[in-house]
Amino acid sequence: MELFAVPDLPEIREGDDLAAMIDERVDLRGDDVVVVASTVVSKAEGRTFDLDDFPAGPRANEVAGRLAELSGEEKDPRFAQAVIEESTELIMEAPFLLTATRFGHIGVNAGIDRSNVPDGDLLLLPERPSESAERVREGIAADRVVISDTCGRPFRHGQRGVAVGWAGLPASRDWRGECDRDGREMGVTIQNVIDELAAAANLVAGEGAGGTPVVVVRDWSFGDHEGSENHFREVGGDFVRQALRDWNYED
Repeated sequence: MELFAVPDLPEIREGDDLAAMIDERVDLRGDDVVVVASTVVSKAEGRTFDLDDFPAGPRANEVAGRLAELSGEEKDPRFAQAVIEESTELIMEAPFLLTATRFGHIGVNAGIDRSNVPDGDLLLLPERPSESAERVREGIAADRVVISDTCGRPFRHGQRGVAVGWAGLPASRDWRGECDRDGREMGVTIQNVIDELAAAANLVAGEGAGGTPVVVVRDWSFGDHEGSENHFREVGGDFVRQALRDWNYED
């Protein structure tokens, strides 16, 4: 497959027709996958806020105070308030805030970004990223869209691209029932293709000031497999999440 960035996108602002801006800059094919960074989706949807939009309540002051005590650095309780308001659960409160968003994503600080925005501003994730992906899909020539973000993973250093929303393709390939090269039937393998596409696209988009937040994946085929819409683990079956809830940070 081939991956390339959509060129010459300007700074995205609230109200911009992001789909039209993509479509007019690249000759898309129907079977392309267009991977769009959540940052530009959020900007177009007006998800930029000021810290003062989140006056800190008692809980936020408590959380920020504990984080400051552990790190030795001052923590703004308004930021903690924004994280609380964007989360359905604070899974861990120290040494960092690990949260569950309303649409099911688990990440640090509810995915709130403070880069590529003016000082004092916060960029929140799209409220419903899969609906955002569908709106982009309706306005472009390609049939498949993934909304990506970057976050860390358990047991690994650093961040990688992950999918937070998608439209026009299944989230996963289901290999169960198929056979390996030795004829053994696979019983558990489900390949999360939208995360893999987001990670591949992130190699092209980059992490800093490159200004290439949209990447086209061309000549990638889902293949002759069953598809699955399962992406985020169900709360009751996520044993890591339960273990983190039960774990208390010790100095």
